[in-house]
Amino acid sequence: MLKIDPQTQVIGAKAFKAGEEVRLANSPVPFVKTPVDVCMVKILVGPGNPGPAGAPSTSPGIGIEVWLPGREQWNQTIRSFGSGGWAGGFYADPTRIGQSGGANEMFLGAVQKGYAVSGSDHGHGGSVSGRNASFGMNPDGSINTVLWNDFAERSMLEQALKTKAIVKAYYGKAYTKAYFDGFSTGGRQGYKLAQKYPEQYDGILAGAPAFNWTRFITSELYPQVVMQRDLGHTIPNTKLHATGALALASCGGAQASWGFLLDPLSCKYNPARDAAALCQGEQGEAGVKGSNALGTCLNLKEAQALNKVWFGMSRDGTAPDPAHDNGSSSRPALEKGQLWFGLTRGTDLTALAGEQAPFAISSQMVALSMLNPRIAQKGMLMNATGNAEDGWKNLQYSDLVTAFERGLSMQSSFASINTDSADLAGLRDRGAKVLSYHGLSDQLIMPQGSLNYFERLSAQMGGVEKVQSFNRLFLIPGLGHSGLFNQTASIGLNGSMTPLSAVPLPQPATGRDEMFNALRNWVEKGVAPERIDLNASSGNLSLPICVYPKKAVYTDGNRNASTSYVCR
Repeated sequence: MLKIDPQTQVIGAKAFKAGEEVRLANSPVPFVKTPVDVCMVKILVGPGNPGPAGAPSTSPGIGIEVWLPGREQWNQTIRSFGSGGWAGGFYADPTRIGQSGGANEMFLGAVQKGYAVSGSDHGHGGSVSGRNASFGMNPDGSINTVLWNDFAERSMLEQALKTKAIVKAYYGKAYTKAYFDGFSTGGRQGYKLAQKYPEQYDGILAGAPAFNWTRFITSELYPQVVMQRDLGHTIPNTKLHATGALALASCGGAQASWGFLLDPLSCKYNPARDAAALCQGEQGEAGVKGSNALGTCLNLKEAQALNKVWFGMSRDGTAPDPAHDNGSSSRPALEKGQLWFGLTRGTDLTALAGEQAPFAISSQMVALSMLNPRIAQKGMLMNATGNAEDGWKNLQYSDLVTAFERGLSMQSSFASINTDSADLAGLRDRGAKVLSYHGLSDQLIMPQGSLNYFERLSAQMGGVEKVQSFNRLFLIPGLGHSGLFNQTASIGLNGSMTPLSAVPLPQPATGRDEMFNALRNWVEKGVAPERIDLNASSGNLSLPICVYPKKAVYTDGNRNASTSYVCR
C-alpha cells in the first residue's frame, strides 16, 4: 500500500473500465458510466478534529479523491477541482464516491481529456449539498477553529500535495503542469492558493469567487431583512420577475430582446418612479402615479424595498436614488452607509428576496458570527447548544450590521475565510497565472465583489497593466451562478427566466473548457486572453467577453454577431 506521510492514509482504490458504472458499495443512484479507463484513489489526511461520536464538529480529517486516466492517455497535466458552498461530500468514506451526478460527470470529462483529476471534502463530510455549516461550531457553541482552518486554508494545500504524490507514484514520473479549477467556494479556494500557496499551481481558474466571504454572505440575508422590517412579508416571485422585466426594458435598449443586459452595472432603473411598475393610482416618487392594473404591480413601499435590495446592504436600511448611486461601484459607498453590494438589475431576485426561505448559507453565516445557531434557517444548523429555529426572521437592521462587523473581527477564528488579501507577489514572481470570471446575472454572489478585489489588487500591485500580466478578469453577461454554465438567472421581457439557449456562454457540453483552455494557452504558450467570443446554443447570438476593465462595445452591423463588437 502507498505510504505518503504519517498523517495520510490510502482508504480505497478501485479501477473502472471504460463503459463501467462508477460506484462503490454504498453509492447512491444514479450511477455515471466512465467513458475511459480510470483508477480512483481515496485518501484521508489527518489529524481532523476528534470529538463526540455523531457530532458535526467531529471529523477524521480531509478526504481527497484522485482520478487517474490510463498511463497511455495521461497528458502529464493535473487538474484539481474546487468545491461549492460549505464543501463536504463523501470523500472520506471508502464505500461511496465523493460526489454524485454533475460533479462525477465533470471529473470524468476531464479524465477523458487526459487530465489527472482530484477533488476534496475540504475537511468535513457527510453531505453532498454543501449547504450545512454545522461542522463550524463545537458542541459547546464555540467556533471550531480546527475545521475552519481545514476548510478555509489547509485542505487546499493538502489536496495539491497529495494529488502530486499519488500522480507521481502511479505514473512513475512527475507532472508537467498543474492547474486548479474552481467556481464559487472553489473560486475562493483558487484565490487562497494564489495568496498563500502560490507555489502549488501553474494556473488557477477562479469562477464567481466567494472571496470577501463574511461580507457578501452576511449581505445575502439583507434582502430578507428588508422584506421583514419594511413590509412584514416577502414580495411574490411573480412581482419580482415582472419588475426585473421592466428593468431590462428600461436599460436594454436595442438589445432588450436578448433577455439579459449587456452591462447591468450601468442600469439605474427605479420602479418607484416608473408608472408601469406601480399599481394603478399608487403615488410614486417625484409625482409619478402608477398605471399598472395587473396583479404584478408594486406599491410604493415594495418598489422602494427593491431599490434597497439592488443597492445592497446598508447600516440603516436606506438606499439613495439610483440615479445618483445604483450600488454598482467597485467600492462600497461607505459615506452612504453601504456595507456591501446588491444584485444587478435584471437578475432573478427570488434566490435572495423571494417567497422561499433565505439562501441557507447566509443565515448560517450570520448564526456563526453571532454564536447563536438558533438564528439559522430551520434544519440547516445543528448544535448541542441548540438547533436552527429561523431566528433570522426577527433580525433588525442593526443586528445584521453587528453580524457583519463580527464576521470581520472573527477572521482569526474563521481562518481568514474572507480570502481578500491583495498581495499576489508570490504568484506573480513565480510566473503563475489566474484567470477569473464572473456572471453579470449572478443571483447569489454579487459580481461587484470581483471588481472590488481587482481594483484593490491593481492599487496594491502597480496598476491594471501590471496586474494583467498575472491576473485577468472577465465578466460574462447573462450568466447566473453556475460553474457548469447551465444557468442564466436573467429575467426576459415576458417576466420569465431567459432560456439558457438564448445566452452566449461557454457551452455546458465542454465543461469549463473554453475558459480553461484560455488559461492553458496563457500559461503554456504565453498568449494572454484579451477577448473570448461566445456563442448561444440557439445559434442566434454571439458576443465577445473582454478582459476587464474593457467592455464589449457595438460598432456597426448585425447586433447579434460578435464581429460587430470591439473591446474597449
